[in-house]
Amino acid sequence: MKVRKAVLAGLAATAVASLVLAGCSSSDDTDSTPSSSAATSGDAMASGGVIRTNGSEPENPLIPTATNETGGGKILDAMFAGLVYYDGTGAAHNDLAESITQVDPTSYEIKIKPDQTFTNGEPVVASSFVDAWNYGALASNAQNSSYFFEDIEGFSYEEDSELTGLTVVDDLTFDVKLNKEASDFPLRLGYSAFYPLPASAFEDMDAFGANPVGNGPYMLAGPDAWQHDVQIELVTNPDYTGERQPANDGLTIVFYATQDAAYADLLAGQVDVIDGIPDSSLQTYEADLGDRAVNQPAAIFQSFTIPQSLAHFEGEEGKLRRQALSMAINRDEITDVIFNGTRTPASDFTSPVIDGWSDSLDGAEVLAYNPDEAVKLWAEADAMSPWEGTFQIAYNADGGHDAWVDAVNNSIKNTLGIEASGNPYPTFGEFRTDVTDRTIDTAFRTGWQADYPGLFNFLGPLYATNAGSNDGDYSNADFDALLQQGNTAADAATANGFYQDAQEILLQDLPAIPLWYSNVNGGYAEGVNNVQFGWNSVPLYYEITKG
Repeated sequence: MKVRKAVLAGLAATAVASLVLAGCSSSDDTDSTPSSSAATSGDAMASGGVIRTNGSEPENPLIPTATNETGGGKILDAMFAGLVYYDGTGAAHNDLAESITQVDPTSYEIKIKPDQTFTNGEPVVASSFVDAWNYGALASNAQNSSYFFEDIEGFSYEEDSELTGLTVVDDLTFDVKLNKEASDFPLRLGYSAFYPLPASAFEDMDAFGANPVGNGPYMLAGPDAWQHDVQIELVTNPDYTGERQPANDGLTIVFYATQDAAYADLLAGQVDVIDGIPDSSLQTYEADLGDRAVNQPAAIFQSFTIPQSLAHFEGEEGKLRRQALSMAINRDEITDVIFNGTRTPASDFTSPVIDGWSDSLDGAEVLAYNPDEAVKLWAEADAMSPWEGTFQIAYNADGGHDAWVDAVNNSIKNTLGIEASGNPYPTFGEFRTDVTDRTIDTAFRTGWQADYPGLFNFLGPLYATNAGSNDGDYSNADFDALLQQGNTAADAATANGFYQDAQEILLQDLPAIPLWYSNVNGGYAEGVNNVQFGWNSVPLYYEITKG
């Protein structure tokens, strides 16, 4: 007789027990704001209970499994309801799930709540999840978040293969069979890759991505609600029955060109809440806003990545140069001068607000400023193949990254005596296109805003072989094996031990150069109430009121 174990009820107490209030889909645009400006006016603010906030033009069509950056993720999380949602502290709660029951170490039975609908009237049933996950997993669909289905039986990176581990039992029940144990699988189910889709989406996925039909607290205000490079307008969904009931009348996300523009509009009362403060205002915004200023830890990690195939960065020479570059960066000075203490120098690849984080990993000294050792290692690499040219870090100029990129490059230049500079792209979309297409020929800024509150989420999606957000194409079999051991561990503490061991490999290989952990710095306008920023730095928009 199989022992059946109820999972979700105790999830918050185990996987997120020590979480401190503090991240997207996952995204590597975590420090950025917006890709294009939007005109604001007094008329726009006359919408009463409609909350205006900052955002960025989505990189891709608004299909849950196609989206792995914060601009699109913020919108999808407002428009869709999954099996699970995360509250402000990162604790997991059932949303559409009636129950998530572990049948054996690799099998789950999922029951969804009855009488749920999409905003076009279609019912949300078991096949809404199964069909959506199968679409996201198919290799030919090339979805950015396909990696999240890797642990389900039948998944393949190489060819189209149905997820044979998914079985519809009845309209409200489906079973999940994993190909290996994944200790945090239930915790993952609040991430957007696991959202359901209506049957009509599969008739024309391109059309759906342009005008998505969700089932969450908000929905598109109309067929022209998404004004590209300007804003997107959402209204409340009267048929949503979950716990994230909106206390306002809607949400307008404005795609600003710069953080400075968003902050100026906040001071002028033209926007209600923003989740980014420009570098130029970090020293003054708390005085400007008083108790309406927000400065709290968040599950955000910043880095830059050097592609594995870049000249001088392959093999042993590449390892030496990565370590030298890391030790040439004065993180303490940069976080103090550029960010006014709103960033903390990184000591690992995750976030201090996540259960299992450690600041005492073996090899973490490579993240400390050590100019003498940096020069020594760079010289050892030069003995293998002399350096030539300029070291560059690419970034999107619309995201407020100029100052820190310049500071990092100046630190490298002054320490190693080489030419170093930034390589700005006008917009986040242009930047991400070259990263995704692997046409970028320099190092580039990266980062991660957690999808769900677990150490694995900072490691697997970014550095596991073939992972969807592994933009540097890193691969290490020993690292992959430790991730798998963590996934099959009996409890969270044991799993976190394996994830810490895996990070010690990363500290040797440095597939990305960790820089700092970010606080969320934001604020809200006068007359705006009930503002809470969540563990992942995103405001809980459904709670906000004004007037």
